[in-house]
Amino acid sequence: PDVIENHNLHGFDLPFLDRRARILGVPLALGRIGPPGLRQRGARRGTTSGTDNGRRVRFVAPGRELIDTLDAVLRYDFATRDLPGHGLKAVARHLGIAGPDRELIRGDQIHATYRRDPARVRRYATADVEEVARLARMLGGAAFALAQMAPRRYERLADAGAATGVIDPLLVRAYLRAGMALSAHQPGDGTPHSGAALHLFATGVARRVVKADVASLYPSLMRAYRIGPARDHLGAMLALVDRLVERRLSAKASARAAPAGSAERYAHEAMSGGMKLVVNSAYGYLAAGGELTRFADVHAANEVTRHGRETLELMCREFSARGVTLLEADTDGVYFAVPEGWDEADERRVVAEVARLLPALVQLEFEGRYAAMLSHEPKNYALLGYDGSLLLRGVAFRSSRAEPYGQRFLRRSIARLLAGDAGGVRDIYVATLDSLRRRELPAYDVSSSVRLTKTPAQYLDTRDIRRELPYEAMLASGRTSWSAGDRIRIYRTQSGSGGVIEESEGETFAIGSTAGPDYDVHHYARLLRETFAARLARAFRPADYEALFADPDQLSLFTPPVETIRTVLIQEPGNTQPG
Repeated sequence: PDVIENHNLHGFDLPFLDRRARILGVPLALGRIGPPGLRQRGARRGTTSGTDNGRRVRFVAPGRELIDTLDAVLRYDFATRDLPGHGLKAVARHLGIAGPDRELIRGDQIHATYRRDPARVRRYATADVEEVARLARMLGGAAFALAQMAPRRYERLADAGAATGVIDPLLVRAYLRAGMALSAHQPGDGTPHSGAALHLFATGVARRVVKADVASLYPSLMRAYRIGPARDHLGAMLALVDRLVERRLSAKASARAAPAGSAERYAHEAMSGGMKLVVNSAYGYLAAGGELTRFADVHAANEVTRHGRETLELMCREFSARGVTLLEADTDGVYFAVPEGWDEADERRVVAEVARLLPALVQLEFEGRYAAMLSHEPKNYALLGYDGSLLLRGVAFRSSRAEPYGQRFLRRSIARLLAGDAGGVRDIYVATLDSLRRRELPAYDVSSSVRLTKTPAQYLDTRDIRRELPYEAMLASGRTSWSAGDRIRIYRTQSGSGGVIEESEGETFAIGSTAGPDYDVHHYARLLRETFAARLARAFRPADYEALFADPDQLSLFTPPVETIRTVLIQEPGNTQPG
């Protein structure tokens, strides 16, 4: 095959095959060109090089493309932040592409299972292949679409950044085709980069919320005001942006017209996604420095952000003048609450009125409407749809490092909060606290994901001065070998040391724990109140917040009845509604 594809291909399969072939002295003839064996290239994510634990590499099989669907999953989750994990089984279940009777075998049990029931292992492996194929079709099309237009190898485009990985080769090709010399790299003149506008107008709970958003604001401003790199004498950057935007809009229209689930729709959606990646990174290319961005121009980038700030301020001013309550405005979008009695037609009318005031090629769209919103801090909020769906945004509400019990508490309690049920929030808090104290939660639920930054030797050199939980957990579990960059799951035990969670095929277990969960109850109870519950504090008056999250064993005589507690929306000082 031209393409070899799997999930975590570069993190497990290829390193495993390479190491086993070396140990056994077997030639690994996966490539089509040159002698047997895999080559290596530097990469942001992969495996350790073998000679330098701080350097990450990927294997290359000359003549073939090696595609890791984990790259597509990470890109998808960076945008949506809604995946429960990045492993194949978790992603397949979440996206609805896993079979109902999917075979599962824990990784450390595959060898023993194969010896007694090889057919079961074959079913398990077949399900892996089927899920990877479905996952690639659903999320991997953008990289394949880019490979049809960018002069780079498919496997490099699948894990490359869109700015230097795609735009730069396109610009170089344009100059070569025109027979024009490329400008030499030039260092910056020290001008700082000016960022986008960000306003938090109100915190707490708002009802009847609308989001208005400019599609691809910065590329649109580059097109509207013809802003490109000063050293791009050919004008290739703006020509590329113009053409890619047109192709994206055409692909989006073709995707809508194609039958749902058809190969034609997948192809058009993939092309639209690929164009969007490149178009939206055009501004980032302008603002970037270093040796990889030949046409970077911080002055042009600052001109784009200046127009962006002016556009956002115009939007905020005009929306406010039409009687809505501004909540948050960030770069290219505005959240606002509409007065009671407005319907969807009124909401769309207001957005359309403001859209007509914006520059040509800058298109303001009605992006969504929601029953309620919890505004916590800039870029951290929760939205309740009219259909009951809940959307969490920002690291305060969604973080790969956060403990699952806390994430679950937040999701359940925010849903009740936005539904106006303060008593339900209290019940969820007390039930979570009770589950902790009774040790009813598995150790996995109180664990967090951490990245190891020190090798065993580096940690042991400083251990007498400072002990760190992740490394102590590794040592306590009997692990004395790891690499800098490895990601593990750990939790705090009763003794104050750490425990390690092993994850395999959707199952988890604590290494060395045989007598049930041994986590530090007091630590995780404190974390529940001081970290997770605290993210709801802006929704209530201080006295009401204290009453909702008081320890059930230490209630005050003056605690207000839960049924009288109401949410609040507070204007943030320094960000008043523009008039």
